[in-house]
Amino acid sequence: MTQRLVFAGDSITDAGRDRSDDGSYGDGYVSLIVDALGGDATVINRGIAGDRAVDLERRWTEDVLAARPDILTVYVGVNDMWRRFDSDDPTPVAAYEATYRRLLDAVDGARLILIEPFFLPLSDDQGAWTEDLDEKRAAVARIAQDADARLVPLQERMSAAAAEHGVAAIAPDGVHPTPAGSRLIADAWLEAYASVTSGAAEAAEAAR
Repeated sequence: MTQRLVFAGDSITDAGRDRSDDGSYGDGYVSLIVDALGGDATVINRGIAGDRAVDLERRWTEDVLAARPDILTVYVGVNDMWRRFDSDDPTPVAAYEATYRRLLDAVDGARLILIEPFFLPLSDDQGAWTEDLDEKRAAVARIAQDADARLVPLQERMSAAAAEHGVAAIAPDGVHPTPAGSRLIADAWLEAYASVTSGAAEAAEAAR
């Protein structure tokens, strides 16, 4: 049976997709995942640029859960940080975490993959940006543990790549990935997906 993989998130997931076409994946990490899986799964992209956790919650039932995921990937959080600094509209970590938990509490039956948001500071005066997102990254890790979800850690991987190749080669504005940055995200997700699917196969075999 072909699995339905649904991706929910912000612009990094959206990646310019045609939102009127479920066969459109954008030009980011979801598209690379589709290519890597080679038709072995049905992939549905439900990313919308600019979304925070609360925005995702507003469309959760009709846009995400209605897609009937077998495996649901959630990647949200950087706008919850960003709006504090570009619009004076902060999302406290407690509110972010509570919203995120409500999203997952509404999921019935799907296995979960949670992607850790990352940020690559462009200047020394963005230390507060990093601190804000660090709190939200920690919240995602807590949620993943409590929800028995697979966590995809990105910050260390993206920071290491930026240190080697320069921030501009990975995410020029610190957030939106280049093709090379998208490849790093896709590879990290594929590693998590392999462990999720192998674990499910082992559980099914043990139940026989």
